[in-house]
Amino acid sequence: MDIVLSILVALALLVLLFLLLIRKRKKKQAIQPVPASYRELLSQGVPFYQQLDQTQQELFANRVQHFIASTRITGVNTVVEEIDKVYVAASAVIPTFGFPDWEYININEVLLYPDSFNHDFEQQGTDRSILGMVGTGAYEDVMILSQHELRQGFLNKTGKSNTAIHEFVHLVDKTDGSTDGVPEFALQHNYVLPWLDLVHKKMKQILANRSDIDPYGATNQAEFFAVVAEYFFERPDLLKEKHPDLYEVLSSIFRQQPAGKMK
Repeated sequence: MDIVLSILVALALLVLLFLLLIRKRKKKQAIQPVPASYRELLSQGVPFYQQLDQTQQELFANRVQHFIASTRITGVNTVVEEIDKVYVAASAVIPTFGFPDWEYININEVLLYPDSFNHDFEQQGTDRSILGMVGTGAYEDVMILSQHELRQGFLNKTGKSNTAIHEFVHLVDKTDGSTDGVPEFALQHNYVLPWLDLVHKKMKQILANRSDIDPYGATNQAEFFAVVAEYFFERPDLLKEKHPDLYEVLSSIFRQQPAGKMK
């Protein structure tokens, strides 16, 4: 009897999951056309979007619209403007643009703080050094970003960093269940060890002050992956020149070849 009950419960859960997926797909199909203001903000402020052809821009804009429609973006002691919504959504789409059917399964809300904060989420005081983080515990499925840093990430056209992209790469990494710098869904099993060998080789170079990669990348494997992903999307030509081995692996992971396209 217990076995029969277990089977019935499992079947009920499968049916529920199927209905939820159908509902989610219908919700996605019901999204309104992309506002012209979104396209204008993308054209003016997002270099990644600017280098796409017309068809790709249409796909990118639709995915930005879908993210905004399906994910809460909430200001905490600040007002969320349209530019913030577009920049958050663009940061989510950029690292996953090589996966046409990508859906984030580990985020429901993005909280925007005016500026930096600390590990207790306090926005006042002198120990505020955090500009973005993926929440855990009570903040599971929540991302917290500095509004100022979000905008700076797109205003600075020559830097190698973008905090919002960094945090979304953590979510990509977390898709397989752990944030460990090994995106198993995108790496075939036989490529995992070569990837880890390359990661630790590059981390040693950072620690020896023989690398132009942000020193924060030497913190651990997860931070290395997010830091070099920023570099890959912000300055792909420079990354390909300085670290061709790293560029090729990241191109394979993200299914993208941004070098030669970014202005």
